[in-house]
Amino acid sequence: MDKPPYLNPHQARDREPDDWQNLLGDAIERAYAAGIHDLPGLVASLNEASVPAPNGQPWSAELFQREMKRLGA
Repeated sequence: MDKPPYLNPHQARDREPDDWQNLLGDAIERAYAAGIHDLPGLVASLNEASVPAPNGQPWSAELFQREMKRLGA
Protein backbone atom coordinates (compact mmCIF):
# COMPACT_ATOMS: atom_id res chain seq x y z
CA MET A 1 0.00 0.00 0.00
CA ASP A 2 1.34 3.42 -0.95
CA LYS A 3 1.88 6.10 1.63
CA PRO A 4 -0.71 8.88 1.47
CA PRO A 5 0.53 12.17 0.00
CA TYR A 6 1.62 14.80 2.46
CA LEU A 7 2.42 18.49 2.43
CA ASN A 8 5.72 19.71 3.74
CA PRO A 9 4.78 23.19 4.99
CA HIS A 10 8.06 24.64 3.72
CA GLN A 11 8.09 23.10 0.25
CA ALA A 12 6.47 26.05 -1.48
CA ARG A 13 8.46 28.89 0.04
CA ASP A 14 11.29 30.38 -1.95
CA ARG A 15 13.23 31.87 0.99
CA GLU A 16 13.41 31.88 4.77
CA PRO A 17 10.93 34.21 6.52
CA ASP A 18 12.39 37.52 7.65
CA ASP A 19 12.31 38.76 11.25
CA TRP A 20 9.02 40.62 10.78
CA GLN A 21 7.34 37.58 9.23
CA ASN A 22 8.55 35.45 12.14
CA LEU A 23 7.20 38.01 14.62
CA LEU A 24 3.84 38.08 12.85
CA GLY A 25 3.66 34.29 12.62
CA ASP A 26 4.52 33.87 16.30
CA ALA A 27 1.82 36.39 17.28
CA ILE A 28 -0.78 34.59 15.14
CA GLU A 29 0.18 31.24 16.69
CA ARG A 30 -0.13 32.72 20.21
CA ALA A 31 -3.58 34.08 19.35
CA TYR A 32 -4.74 30.68 18.05
CA ALA A 33 -3.31 28.98 21.14
CA ALA A 34 -5.30 31.42 23.29
CA GLY A 35 -8.50 30.31 21.54
CA ILE A 36 -8.82 33.29 19.20
CA HIS A 37 -10.12 32.04 15.86
CA ASP A 38 -12.06 34.97 14.43
CA LEU A 39 -10.68 37.81 12.33
CA PRO A 40 -11.69 40.67 14.66
CA GLY A 41 -10.14 38.85 17.63
CA LEU A 42 -6.96 38.10 15.70
CA VAL A 43 -6.61 41.73 14.60
CA ALA A 44 -7.16 42.92 18.18
CA SER A 45 -4.57 40.42 19.42
CA LEU A 46 -1.98 41.67 16.90
CA ASN A 47 -2.59 45.25 17.99
CA GLU A 48 -2.42 44.34 21.69
CA ALA A 49 0.87 42.50 21.08
CA SER A 50 2.23 45.61 19.32
CA VAL A 51 3.08 43.69 16.16
CA PRO A 52 3.82 46.43 13.64
CA ALA A 53 1.60 46.53 10.57
CA PRO A 54 3.31 47.09 7.22
CA ASN A 55 2.10 50.68 6.95
CA GLY A 56 2.81 51.61 10.56
CA GLN A 57 -0.89 51.97 11.33
CA PRO A 58 -2.88 49.69 13.65
CA TRP A 59 -3.95 46.39 12.16
CA SER A 60 -7.44 46.24 10.63
CA ALA A 61 -9.31 43.29 9.15
CA GLU A 62 -8.79 44.66 5.64
CA LEU A 63 -5.07 45.23 6.18
CA PHE A 64 -4.61 41.75 7.66
CA GLN A 65 -6.39 40.09 4.74
CA ARG A 66 -4.42 42.12 2.20
CA GLU A 67 -1.11 41.28 3.91
CA MET A 68 -1.93 37.54 4.11
CA LYS A 69 -2.74 37.60 0.39
CA ARG A 70 0.55 39.38 -0.37
CA LEU A 71 2.59 36.99 1.78
CA GLY A 72 0.90 33.97 0.23
CA ALA A 73 1.50 35.10 -3.35
